[in-house]
Amino acid sequence: MTIKHWTAKATLALGVFTLSVAAHAADLTIGYITGIDPVKRAIADGEYEKAIGQKINWRQFEAGPAVVAAMASGDVQIGNLGSSPLAAATSKNLPLVAFIVTSQIQSSEALVVRNGSGINKPEDLIGKKIAVPFVSTSHYSLLGALKHWNIDQKQVTILNLTPLQITAAWKRGDIDGAFTWSPALGEIRKTGKILTDAGQVSQWGSPTFEVWVARKDFAEKHPEVVASFAKVSLAAIADYTAHKSQWTVDSEPVKTIARFTGSNAADVPELLDGSHFPTAAEQQSPALLGGGTVADIAKTAEFLKDQGKIEKVLPDYSLFATDRFIKE
Repeated sequence: MTIKHWTAKATLALGVFTLSVAAHAADLTIGYITGIDPVKRAIADGEYEKAIGQKINWRQFEAGPAVVAAMASGDVQIGNLGSSPLAAATSKNLPLVAFIVTSQIQSSEALVVRNGSGINKPEDLIGKKIAVPFVSTSHYSLLGALKHWNIDQKQVTILNLTPLQITAAWKRGDIDGAFTWSPALGEIRKTGKILTDAGQVSQWGSPTFEVWVARKDFAEKHPEVVASFAKVSLAAIADYTAHKSQWTVDSEPVKTIARFTGSNAADVPELLDGSHFPTAAEQQSPALLGGGTVADIAKTAEFLKDQGKIEKVLPDYSLFATDRFIKE
């Protein structure tokens, strides 16, 4: 789905957004993508149900834009997505609010090029087929890398594929490279090499991160649910931070995350190490929900507009991120 088609669909869904809240308030559906982080362990172990005190319908999505569309339609109340789809959604004034920054992405998303593709340096990408989920954090990182290398994106055939489609296309030999996350990343790098990753692109001025967002109407009516969700998430992050050396391939947390996300357990420790998971104190700092996250959303939106991926940039994004629920 192109960005224009997606935004049109999301805008139409926005019309039924408010009406659908009452119908879904009794049910709680939460959407997530398959990035590797400590929160996935807490989801798999049922810790959110215990804290919130009700049944949760968990829905897996392949990329952030699909999460946004489901939230706009009223099917999902809380969702997990990256900074690029968040910037695209909020630029359309979709009523979402980011309440926790799950991870600051580093090597857990990377540009992998196929062995034998003839790609040994950035300029070798010209004329090649590179796959990425459009309007995802990986897409943003890919465009940021091309800009840094002074390569016009029109010189590269960029294909819009989901992570699952990337894995299949890689096996068929249909693509020369891909910028993606796990489990696809873990699979394709077995027969490829990393040209760059999100951490390096971040140093070049295009940072990416993942957040949990809530529909604004839902958050206003059920602040205790959002606050409980944030509390469990931060506890999961704190547990990983305190016991990082113990999260080995054979450990239960790593096995649980692998089963839940469909990843190879052997890849999980390295992928966890490929992101920074902010603590509660960091969440509320000026660098993140205390102001920095809003600035990063705006910067991402400006980049997406320059690349022709969205139509406009809002003058203010401060209504789309808050540390309120962490404080509560």
